[in-house]
Amino acid sequence: MTNINNFEDLILHLSQRGTRKRVAVVWAEDESTQKAVTKALEKGFVDVTFVGCVEQLQQLAELKPYQDHISYVDVNDRDEAAKTAVALVREGKVDVLMKGLINTDNMLHAVLNKETGILPRGNVLTHVTTIHIPGFDRLLFFTDAAVIPYPTHEQRIQQVRYLVELCHNFGIEEPRVSLINCSEKVNEKFFPFTVGYKEIIDMGKNGDFGPCIIDGPLDVKTSCDLHSLQTKGINSPLEGKADVLVFPDIQAGNAFYKALTLFAKAETAGILCGPIAPVVIPSRSDSPACKFYSLAVASI
Repeated sequence: MTNINNFEDLILHLSQRGTRKRVAVVWAEDESTQKAVTKALEKGFVDVTFVGCVEQLQQLAELKPYQDHISYVDVNDRDEAAKTAVALVREGKVDVLMKGLINTDNMLHAVLNKETGILPRGNVLTHVTTIHIPGFDRLLFFTDAAVIPYPTHEQRIQQVRYLVELCHNFGIEEPRVSLINCSEKVNEKFFPFTVGYKEIIDMGKNGDFGPCIIDGPLDVKTSCDLHSLQTKGINSPLEGKADVLVFPDIQAGNAFYKALTLFAKAETAGILCGPIAPVVIPSRSDSPACKFYSLAVASI
């Protein structure tokens, strides 16, 4: 597998792989979702089932060349569309779920329904971001910027598990995972979550997550920059080359996300991990490019 260092590499890999993921798209009424899905069809890595908005979508000229890879399910409203798409996942008829112009709460209600949803008992629903920062030599993966306010120790273990698996899918044989804090010291009084970092590190050494290297607490700079690590005199097996950043709470993760997209013009992709199929659940205001890259990450 060739190295995937940015989103262009990812799209090239998916286009050359020769297989398509089956995607159910819920209520694709908005232009940005339509553009993202059309581009994925053009690149040849998805087959699409549009759930809802059938009459409108069948009239779109952009979709005409790809009708052999498109099917439609007609429903009456957004909530029925979400429920129907989730059922397609449960029945094994699609591999990826994608949100269109529907409120996130309504979409999650269908995903998390205890009787008919797609989150197995014991799994944790968490948001994972893949980000490409201009001038940085590789993709970064981090969690959680959108779903879990204050992860418990058990939830953080699941987050690490999902992130390592995602990195393996990207061809990163031994992903380097950094457990983030504002300093490099365990502090039970002010940052009690850092106490649990040692167990996660030990689990990594014992192979509980598959091949990976885990260390922490580290800050973002010492995680990703060898010079900063050496200047502080810190010995870390990550060697300033972290692939994964596990943030302590949603505030840290969200601030990191917003700062890099605003000031560094970083490109991002976000998916929900934990359900039996990855869920692309972008904001309704996200760009077509962000939605397209999110669909690509879900497809790998």
